Parts: sequence; structure tokens; C-alpha cells
Amino acid sequence: MTQSVQTDAGTARVTWHRARKPALVLALGHGAGGGVEARDLQALAGVLPAHGVTVALVEQPWRVAGKKVAPAPKTLDAGWHGVWPALAAPGLPVIAGGRSAGARVACRTAAGLGAVAVLALSFPLHPPGRPEKSRAGELLGAGVPTLVVQGGRDPFGRPEEFPRGSYGIVEVPDADHGFAVPKRADPGQEQVLGIITHAVAKWAMSLASFG
Repeated sequence: MTQSVQTDAGTARVTWHRARKPALVLALGHGAGGGVEARDLQALAGVLPAHGVTVALVEQPWRVAGKKVAPAPKTLDAGWHGVWPALAAPGLPVIAGGRSAGARVACRTAAGLGAVAVLALSFPLHPPGRPEKSRAGELLGAGVPTLVVQGGRDPFGRPEEFPRGSYGIVEVPDADHGFAVPKRADPGQEQVLGIITHAVAKWAMSLASFG
């Protein structure tokens, strides 16, 4: 099911992948360089409903409008705020999540929106080659339980570069910022997606049990 949502930043779009007996909603925003067709977002949407997690893939208004360049962070946050009532409408706890720029949005807004947790996929800790331009403050300031899933060779921040904090982190071996791995890597591409979906499903179910 696809739903259009009007926000202060324009029209957003939510594609729902519903669980038969959901305990949680996982809302996932995309990055600045792509949309909800990203391999990790699609893998989670395909697997998590069987584990009692409804997945909502959120397309920001700029992407729906066909623009090529993402707007400023405050506009991304406005779009996410505008979509939130639709995400909360089922009456279930909502995990705010996303990949790359979408992960930053989730971290910045989670506490204010009442998210129960944050899932940060490929969190862009810093621009490539610029570790001094750290965005760790956004991650550390999320204010809710947080899981980071990070590629082992992500140029935006390898797992060992992340500061200590109260969040969990899962390393995806040999994966880049888009969770792609070399053709001869072991584990291979399908196994890598399995690592991601298994880790997120286990974490989400622990949140449901805790709640």
C-alpha cells in the first residue's frame, strides 16, 4: 500500500509493508543519493513483516518531486515531522530509522517525535576523508535506544571510528556505504543482506519484548 502525505516540505510518500500481527512499526527514510529502492531498505521491508514488524518506507518530498539534490537538513526534518502522524496512526510503537542522511534525520528528531528507538543504517559519521567533520553529536544525542549497522569499509565512517556510546553497532564485513561487497567477498552479497536483516529483526524483537 502506498500513501501520499502532505507535509510543510511538500508531498511525501509512504509505502507500507505490513506484518500480519504487528508489534512495532519501523519507519525507514532514504539517503541523499538514492531512494527507497536501496538494497538494505528493500531487504528489511521484505523480511521484517514475518517477524511482527510493519515496515514503512518513507520517500522525502524532494525525492517524490523528482529533484536530484536533497535539501538542507531542516527541510528534511520538516518532511519527516510531517509524515510522523501517518506512521503513528496504527497505534503501535514506532522505530525511527533510515540510511545515511535518513539516519541523521531519525537521530535528530526521534526524541521529539516520541520514537521508541532509532535504527541508523550507514550512518555518515563524517564526509569521506574528513574525519574532523564529525557528526557523532547527532548519533549520541538521539536520546532513545539506537542500533547502528555499518559497513566495514564505509568511507563515511568505519565501525572502529565510532565513539563509545550507549548505542549498539553491527559491523557488516567488507561492505561499503551502500552495503555492497566485492564480488569475491566472503560473506557474499546475499549473505550480507542476511546479516543486516537478522541483526535488525533480533534487535526489534527485543524492543517489542521490552515494551
